[in-house]
Parts: sequence; structure tokens; C-alpha cells
Amino acid sequence: MLFDDLDVAAAPRELVALGGVLDPPTLRAAYRNGVFPWPPSPEHAGAHDRSVRRLARKGAVPVLPGTPDGPLVPWVSPDPRAVLLTHRLAVPKSVRQLLRRRGWETTVDAAFAAVLDRCADRAEGTWITQAMKRAYLGLHEEGGAHSLEVWDGDRLVGGLYGVLTGRVFSGESMFFLESGASKAAVVDLCHRLVEADVPILDTQQESEHLLAMGQVLVHREEYVDAVRTLRDQAAVIPSERRLLV
Repeated sequence: MLFDDLDVAAAPRELVALGGVLDPPTLRAAYRNGVFPWPPSPEHAGAHDRSVRRLARKGAVPVLPGTPDGPLVPWVSPDPRAVLLTHRLAVPKSVRQLLRRRGWETTVDAAFAAVLDRCADRAEGTWITQAMKRAYLGLHEEGGAHSLEVWDGDRLVGGLYGVLTGRVFSGESMFFLESGASKAAVVDLCHRLVEADVPILDTQQESEHLLAMGQVLVHREEYVDAVRTLRDQAAVIPSERRLLV
């Protein structure tokens, strides 16, 4: 299977493979090995593709079998890896006060496509290309990708989406339309993941607001070992509508 034969943990750079097809089977195979796709934003796609093709020609990065003509999809695995241990989530006092004051509600998988669109709608550009959208929508339809929504009444004000691989949830992107709504999404997701016995929320890279919530950095080898241990252990995320308190 794709990625199974790659030594992801010992790769010399975060870019561990190129090419392949952006589709649900390839995404599943990637996440099962601690890897995810990270295409450049459209305005940087040309220069990025020329750069990675040079690496491929030198044999510095493997090219996946069955790669079609066109831009090469980059597959990455950061080192170190930033994660939240769900049972050790730290909720700052300011966030707790915000949640009590706003009275938001949350759901899971109630508006996956809308969350995906909001995450892609960034003024500074986005890596969530149309091909990425199609792939994650397809994975969601197969039950592998999930969204968490934050609601102010009937209005979607924040959320995130990611991939559940056994007992590891890999967060891909989040958004907010009201201040604090993305933090609220992380808090509620962690609570639901604890209930589902999912110990790891992969946050990919370090961020200031997630550090304040307990984000830690682990060696890539540790992360990949954890994924391979937990990837075949089934979990179900509670999905009912809840009041954030």
C-alpha cells in the first residue's frame, strides 16, 4: 500500500513523498503512516512544482507510483510534530469565561462541506485547493473525515475538520467568524475525543493559541509509532448537538 514502504520517521525533510492521486484511498494510506498532503496556494503552485520536481529528479524525494501528469502533490510529515493529548487539554480562564458567556452550541458532521468552504476562504490564500476539497469530501462520505461546527443559533460561527484514523484525530484546518469560536471548536472536540477514547489530536504544527491549551511537540518517530499502534483501533466520535459551557 502507498506510504507503507516509506521510512517516514527517518525522512531527511518534512517532505516525504511526491505525486500520487488526491483521493480517499490515498488520503487514508497517508494518515495511517503519519503523512498528510500540503499543496501550495494557487499563486505559488508553479514555483513550488518546479522546486519539488528538481528534488524528484535528484532522487531526494520518492515519487509515488501511478502519478498522473500535472503538478506533483507534496506529502509531508513535520518533525517535530505538534499534538494535543486530549485528556490533558488546558482551557485558559479567558476561554472558559467566553464559552459561558456566548452560549454557543456544537455539532459533529452537521455541515462538513460548509466548514470546508469556510476553512478555504482565506484572504491570504489557501492550500485547500478544489482537488483537496473533492478528496476530503469523498473521505467524509466514506466516514473517514469529520467536521465540528460551532453555532450561534442557526448561524455557523466557527469550526474545524480533520481525519479520524483509528484512535488518532488529525486536525486539518479551522475557522472562526466570531472571536474565540475556533478555540471553542478545539475544546469541544477534545471533550468528545476523550469520550471516544481518542488520546491524540494531531495539530501538525506549533501555534501560539494551541500552546496555551497544552499543545506539545513530539519527535516524528514517536508520532508515527503512536499512529501505527492506534490506527486499527476503532473509535466513534459523539455527534449530538451540545451546549458549550
